[in-house]
Amino acid sequence: METTERSALPLEGLRVIEFTHMVMGPTCGLILADLGAEVIRVEPPGGDKTRQLPGLGMGFFRSFNRNKKSIVLDIQTAEGQATARDLIGQCDVLLENFRPGLMARFGLDYASLSALHPRLIYVSHKGFLPGPYEQRTALDEVVQMMAGLSYMTGPPGRPLRAGTSVNDIAGGMFGAIGVLAALHERERTGRGQEIQSALFENCVFLVQQHMQQYLMTGEPPPPMPARAAAWSVYDIFTVAGDEQLFIAATSDKQFQALCRVIGRPDLAEDPALASNALRVAARPHMLAQLAETLATFRSDPLAEALEKEGLPYARIMRPDQLFDDPHLIANGSLADITTDEGSATQVVLLPVLMGGRRPGVRFPLAKVGEHTQQVLSELLGR
Repeated sequence: METTERSALPLEGLRVIEFTHMVMGPTCGLILADLGAEVIRVEPPGGDKTRQLPGLGMGFFRSFNRNKKSIVLDIQTAEGQATARDLIGQCDVLLENFRPGLMARFGLDYASLSALHPRLIYVSHKGFLPGPYEQRTALDEVVQMMAGLSYMTGPPGRPLRAGTSVNDIAGGMFGAIGVLAALHERERTGRGQEIQSALFENCVFLVQQHMQQYLMTGEPPPPMPARAAAWSVYDIFTVAGDEQLFIAATSDKQFQALCRVIGRPDLAEDPALASNALRVAARPHMLAQLAETLATFRSDPLAEALEKEGLPYARIMRPDQLFDDPHLIANGSLADITTDEGSATQVVLLPVLMGGRRPGVRFPLAKVGEHTQQVLSELLGR
């Protein structure tokens, strides 16, 4: 990003110190960093273990830690704790997502710090907000099971977690929202505050429409794969070459358009399918006929025809295929970055435009402790 753009980033001048690992806390820091804040990430000697996660966790560090500085402090020692307190005094915001009680053990909890730094905004990312569960160990998958998300996602009797860290990421987002609100309030009161964001309560927020459905009907909502269809055509179809498309027709006009696209005027003219309610009642038979016809179509011309008619559709994509998505490429959603190892990779930018521009990559992924001397010298004169 050019210097002129960098100077206009909305959070420039805000300093954040981050004691985090894994996904939830780093997501909060990422959002603030992308929006222009100076984010100083504190890592233990040897570096954050998130950098070395295998398997499905190997992308965590690269995804959620750009635009941050890295310093190494051992906050398990008295010297490290003292240095941390001195640095915190030079910061506007502190982020942490360690297990309950750990920061208090080091004297780095909000109660201890706010007495020294009343303007400090302190964000704790936890498994649970205060209550009977607050000491439990939580993971994204744990709260998905507890809050009903896994129940709603899988088929009956087979709860299935979402395919990404939805609560960790959204929990970090709510932490960032809390920071922005607290900054605004600090302008009025002159005081900071503690913000808490939690996985479980976040997941309950995500499933609240299903909770309301129960209150309105008195019936527990069925899992999504077994749901009562509100629309007659709202499904995944297999087309020629064993490719798949999701296709929807949620109105009479869209159903007529779909019948035109696939050359089935008989379905469009059938009085038994004249309204959405009638089509829902006849859904199994109607979908079987649609599936038989759609199986003869190739995906590319079919997708082109569906788009021309304004019909909702989607190819079933894998995450690796998104690097070649023409829309993401054209609008700059994917950005190049140099990793902490010196290699090149691509990351996904924040899904927001501000004044017609996308907050982007400002500097490479930091090596472990890369900015320790710089930060200690500039902020503490050491």
